[in-house]
Amino acid sequence: MVRVKMMAAAAMTGLLAVSALAGCGDKDAAGGSDDGKLVMGFSQVGAESGWRTANTNDIKAAAPAAGIELKFSDAQGKQENQISAIRGFITQKVDVIAFSPVVTSGWDAVLKEAKDADIPVILTDRAVDSQDTSLYKTFLGSDFVKEGKEAGDWLVKDSAGKTGPINVVELQGTTGAAPAIDRQKGFAEAIAANPNIKIVKSQTGDFKRADGKTVMEQFLQSTPKIDVLYAHNDDMGLGAIEAIEAAGKVPGKDIKIITVDAVKDGMTALAAGKINYIVECSPLLGTQLMELAKKVHAGESVEQRILTQETTFTQEQAKAALPDRKY
Repeated sequence: MVRVKMMAAAAMTGLLAVSALAGCGDKDAAGGSDDGKLVMGFSQVGAESGWRTANTNDIKAAAPAAGIELKFSDAQGKQENQISAIRGFITQKVDVIAFSPVVTSGWDAVLKEAKDADIPVILTDRAVDSQDTSLYKTFLGSDFVKEGKEAGDWLVKDSAGKTGPINVVELQGTTGAAPAIDRQKGFAEAIAANPNIKIVKSQTGDFKRADGKTVMEQFLQSTPKIDVLYAHNDDMGLGAIEAIEAAGKVPGKDIKIITVDAVKDGMTALAAGKINYIVECSPLLGTQLMELAKKVHAGESVEQRILTQETTFTQEQAKAALPDRKY
């Protein structure tokens, strides 16, 4: 009888041991998934443009290629959704958190929570205005001020020798978003070189094609003379083209158009002469992001600001680039 009880106790001990192992959840003792993969929680802004969709697809493809398990969340353009997703990643004890901030402000509290949980954070595409830069490891993305400046520099060069005022309308990105703030700043600084160039109307189109069309319709109704449209992304510019054509004007001729991004639809319009100049902002950040995730998880030091490599396009350059365009 005693021997039976001892065997039963040993069996129970074994069951408890198995139960304890099974209850470890998603992460093992080293902080990875059950199969040893690094786990990244990524919060995306949304799907407001062709650029964003290409960015999402690239990140989703790069993660498994790098042997990283990706937990993906779409914030649908709302900061509160993004903060909730980041807190969810902290609760799940992921290895690394990466996100593209909807707006620049209001992140300190949740970033401190990640830091206190010893989970490194990587910013992608967009920056935050936190004074405490120790709250994140690095920022991978474009120089938006430079993009705006390149757009303005082209207009100054294109306007050389022309007399009289050059009226510009501006379609801004999402209010409070880093690319909207910086692209406006860079453009304004560049066009200051020619006092004839004036921004006569400036309004947000929220980076969306439909909003770009609606706001451009308002610009056309309220402003008798528009010489140039500067749109903070291709999608808004493409929406504006619809409004310009509906008003009986020729985009690229009656109204010159400058945009930022260089997604395939934008490049197609540039090749067709409906857009005059595009400043590239590459969405293909996935591979670089996965490499950075591995480094910060391993405790390696990385530069706090990492720029993506980008260029600009004229009509002829767009024609040459389009056959091999990935997005």
